[in-house]
Amino acid sequence: MTSQAYSRRLILTASSVPMLAAGLSACGFQLRQAANLPFNTLFAGFAESSSLGQELRRALESSGVRVITDNRQLDAAQVILEVIQDQREKTVVGVNATGLVREFQLRVRFKFRLRDKAGNEVIAETELLQQRDISYSESGALAKEAEESLIYRSMQSDVVQQALRRLSTVKTL
Repeated sequence: MTSQAYSRRLILTASSVPMLAAGLSACGFQLRQAANLPFNTLFAGFAESSSLGQELRRALESSGVRVITDNRQLDAAQVILEVIQDQREKTVVGVNATGLVREFQLRVRFKFRLRDKAGNEVIAETELLQQRDISYSESGALAKEAEESLIYRSMQSDVVQQALRRLSTVKTL
């Protein structure tokens, strides 16, 4: 390659980088940010042992919302998150010819509603559901148990993100 061809290639490469950067910024690409919630305090009625509740509490607090869990401080909350259902489910969806389990379906179900201080419904009863299928093998039971745990954690994170998106749609109180 001659030096003239090399310098021409270098100029073309150097000029294409700013154009690529301009193209990306023009398309509206943006990294995910913390949810912009229209309230500062929220009473959360989920169980202390709920891992989904704990993750949702952390996500709300990282968005700048003070989460209240003590019933005695209920009056300090702008909105009340009423948890109707928070459960994990595991059902058999496939068996082999000898009747041994070959496949499970895992579900995370979260049903809630949001009310204001006066008791008016801000978000009607909403159900968020995530489900995944997982194969099962008796010979790899320990590995499948770890995989099941990871899948539940992933589905839980998805449900928390969906809940935050729903909560961020609330009009200013």
